[in-house]
Amino acid sequence: MPNLHTLAVKTVENKADLLDKIWMKVKPEDKIDKIITSVVNLTQNSLNTLASTLVLMDNNRQELYFQSYDGSTPKQMKRMHVGRQSGLAGWVIRNGKPMLVNNPEKNVNFYKLLDDATGFRTRHAIAAPLIGGGKVTGVIEALNKANGTVFTKHDLDTMLDVATTASMAFEGYRTNNDLMLSYKSTVRALVSLADAKETSGGGHSRRLVEYALMGARELGLSKQQLQNIEYAALLHDIGKLSIADNILNKAEPLSDREWAIIKKHTIVGYEILKDIPFLKEASLLILYHHERYDGGGYPQGLHGDNIPLGARLIAVVDAFDNMTTEHSYRNAMTQQQAFGELSKNAGDQFCPTVLKAFNTGYVRTRLTRKKRPV
Repeated sequence: MPNLHTLAVKTVENKADLLDKIWMKVKPEDKIDKIITSVVNLTQNSLNTLASTLVLMDNNRQELYFQSYDGSTPKQMKRMHVGRQSGLAGWVIRNGKPMLVNNPEKNVNFYKLLDDATGFRTRHAIAAPLIGGGKVTGVIEALNKANGTVFTKHDLDTMLDVATTASMAFEGYRTNNDLMLSYKSTVRALVSLADAKETSGGGHSRRLVEYALMGARELGLSKQQLQNIEYAALLHDIGKLSIADNILNKAEPLSDREWAIIKKHTIVGYEILKDIPFLKEASLLILYHHERYDGGGYPQGLHGDNIPLGARLIAVVDAFDNMTTEHSYRNAMTQQQAFGELSKNAGDQFCPTVLKAFNTGYVRTRLTRKKRPV
């Protein structure tokens, strides 16, 4: 017979396993609808119930509404509104505590009109609060065990684990959403500064984003890598803020001293951005986006795959956009001519793998756009 210590360890392991499963399904970076659906599905699966619902508070109408459902819960329950004092969910929201009811029709808080309206019969129920910002924001409910038995104290503990983890996911979403808005505002401000120094007629950085993402998707890069490349493409020339306009806009050939100043813009850009947490990885791509595949670039003369993949990609699309953009000192090339020039320098200036990915992505995007209905 196992001793109490063994049982305690087993209980902790079981809870940890459940929480691991929840976090694999529910991530703060997911869209809110996906998080809601995952929470409802996990509730039903974790407790082996016939149905589960997520109830939220409509603060404007001072009512509760059923945001999501799963299992045999009737579809008409979704978005159904009831008074904020109504039912088991109303009690949980008012008291901030879970509730386990195995004979709901004898419970004073049970709202039988919901069963009457939907045709669903609630025989057993557990409801637990979702907490966010120090207050109850909603209720997760589990209804009727699939095997017909009553809910137990163990089921209540499991429900609380699910509700706690779901609350963390919702809070993570809110925090992450606020953070992303802040990130985007920061990047917009930085891009505006960089655009003030642009000498190629406008839109260069935004075109680079479009081109870079074409290649990045062909390379099968992760969502986070795509985001880092987008930031780096937008801000790749921010280091030029440190360069005097008379050097940037000079029509005549640059002197050795002036060229040395120009080449410092990658280091300056890196220094500007490296201590901003969400731009740390992008800052490295900016630092190395003028390295050459043959090792003849700057600032460090990196060679081949020692150059970060995103930096190799930005080098290709930066050159492509410069060649296909009108300048005061030369006419724009056609896209075909520009790809021809890039191909001539594959293996020397540019990474062949990255160049092929960009070429493929560019052609694929052009074909897709041509097929779209007008």
